[in-house]
Amino acid sequence: MKLVVRVKLLPTPGQASVLEATLRACNRAATYAAQVAFTKKLTDRNGLQKEVYADLKATFGLSAQPAVRAVKKVVDAYAALKAGLRAGKLGAPTSRRYRKAVSAAIAFRAQAAQPFDDRCLSWQYDARTVSIWTVDGRMKGVRFVCSPDQMKTLVEYRKGESDLVFRNGKWYLVATCELPEPEVYEPVDWIGVDRGIVNLATTSDGTNYQGRRLGRYRRWQAHKRAELQRKQTRSATRRLARRAQKEHRHATHVNHRISKGIVSVAQRTGRGIAVEQLGGIRERVRLRRDQRATLSSWSFHQLGQHLAYKAKKAGVPFVEVDARHTSQRCPRCGHTERANRSERDHFRCRRCGLAGPADVVAGVNVRNRARSAWAFVTMPVPSPA
Repeated sequence: MKLVVRVKLLPTPGQASVLEATLRACNRAATYAAQVAFTKKLTDRNGLQKEVYADLKATFGLSAQPAVRAVKKVVDAYAALKAGLRAGKLGAPTSRRYRKAVSAAIAFRAQAAQPFDDRCLSWQYDARTVSIWTVDGRMKGVRFVCSPDQMKTLVEYRKGESDLVFRNGKWYLVATCELPEPEVYEPVDWIGVDRGIVNLATTSDGTNYQGRRLGRYRRWQAHKRAELQRKQTRSATRRLARRAQKEHRHATHVNHRISKGIVSVAQRTGRGIAVEQLGGIRERVRLRRDQRATLSSWSFHQLGQHLAYKAKKAGVPFVEVDARHTSQRCPRCGHTERANRSERDHFRCRRCGLAGPADVVAGVNVRNRARSAWAFVTMPVPSPA
């Protein structure tokens, strides 16, 4: 399985200025290559490289391998755009966003991330430095810092490209690592996980990860955003972007903590993890205007991704089950009715009287469906007579 490790670079002021000049040169070259690809409708890497390779070296000062990486960067960007258009991420072909995306060539920001392969960048783990190609030649001895776990992963599993990133005045290297996948064990049972907004995650064991603190944090950020938006200045716009990044990092950290706790419990007890399939939920539900911001900021998909890759890394079985009526179905008698959950926090079956926290009941239903799904998947196929 592939993971990325982000380490922080500590360049000197002179090294930082050279790195910034390198990023700008690479992105100017990539923007030029993207314009050529758009004008001449070149979609394959070899065809585009034959067309622009000499210009990238002569005009933009790139060496052979950085020029090749710039071409690949352009081809990958157009492939990602095509996939996004095909998936409907930019709306219908008649929408404004769709027409804008296909009517002009891709342009890269001056300080956009740039990929480097092992010919352009080498790691010295013992010295905690890197050697990297720049427009002023090979730059050696650029220091980096990371945690012991990150260093161990880099030494043992780093493979492929590393991206040079400049963000908020700081330099980073994002390295790709390929970890071996442990064999998934046969679970003795399952932990059902119900994801929500008020309670971010509730397990069938009764463990509840509340979202009150995150909700208060998001409301406070929304208040600050409104204040900045009223100013309508360039400085306020920059601060808005920084606040959005900070809020995203905070929500990601919360999801990491929740998923790590659930996976550790499943691994320790020999159980698997089951979650609901919530894809498309934003399109299915109808909300009041005051509820739309809350739903749009609900990071249920990210929590599911964290659970999936952490479970895969630990060898824990992971399944997604049908989400229909998990909060309205009685796990004891099977009676399903909307009135079973007359309040958000409470469940009471109208037939058998089973009562309890609604989110825990939903987690139990997810667990029960995982049992059935896993039994069906692992059922031996009868041999032909």
